[in-house]
Amino acid sequence: MKESVIYQAIKGEGRQEGAVNLLLRLLNRRIGEISAELSANIQSLSLENLENLGEALLDFQSVDDLEQWLENERF
Repeated sequence: MKESVIYQAIKGEGRQEGAVNLLLRLLNRRIGEISAELSANIQSLSLENLENLGEALLDFQSVDDLEQWLENERF
C-alpha cells in the first residue's frame, strides 16, 4: 500500500527537523554556541545540505569555518 503524499511530506519534515536539531547540538559542542542568525541559516538548508554539513563540521575549528561553509553552500 502506498503512503499518501501528505504522509510523505510530514515524514520528510520530521527527518529534516531531526537533522537540524542534531547538527545544532554537534556544532555547539564542536565550536561553541552559535548565533541565532547562523542557526536560522542552518534551519533553512535542504536535507542534502544538512547531511553535507554533518560531514564538514568534523573539520571545523571555529565559527568562522561554519560561516565560510554556509557562504560557499549558497552559491
